[in-house]
Amino acid sequence: MSTALRFTSADLEVMPDDGKRYEVIDGELYVSKQPRYHHQYTCTEVSAQLRNWSKNTGRGRVIAAPGLIFAEDDDVAPDVIWISNERLAAALHEDGKIHDAPELVIEVLSPGFANEKRDRDAKLKLYSRRIVDWLLRSVEVYRRENAALHSMATLRESDTLETPLLPGFSCTIDSLFDTISPQIP
Repeated sequence: MSTALRFTSADLEVMPDDGKRYEVIDGELYVSKQPRYHHQYTCTEVSAQLRNWSKNTGRGRVIAAPGLIFAEDDDVAPDVIWISNERLAAALHEDGKIHDAPELVIEVLSPGFANEKRDRDAKLKLYSRRIVDWLLRSVEVYRRENAALHSMATLRESDTLETPLLPGFSCTIDSLFDTISPQIP
């Protein structure tokens, strides 16, 4: 019999509003610091590319860091999602959170072993996604096949991102990253 404490969405509701990100994955609480400049810059660029496509097609919405609840013990805030209008109508509940998987989830990796482990291991078990690494200036593409996630490609700066999920969407990988390098003390 397990006596390990399992966190739920209700626990997240009482967490302090202190600028940290609180998420529950399989009942485990994850706390991370406010993201840094390059992380947020990349999130903004990914959102802008998807938003432009969405505005032109009218097919769905791009949302940054939404509350995404898969179950009471799986409550996360991915960096960016794209969800079709049809799915959003059914998934958006009165609590203002999305209670169903969107078609596309994007995580931008933050530096640090614990952050990367959470994004690559714990969150990868929850959803299909693109992993964006601003340090390496690359995008890892995963797709669900037969209920399992498979790495399809790692795209570098000179590559173009396209997906059958969003017909006509295209962006160059280098457009997602800032040209200003962080100063290393």
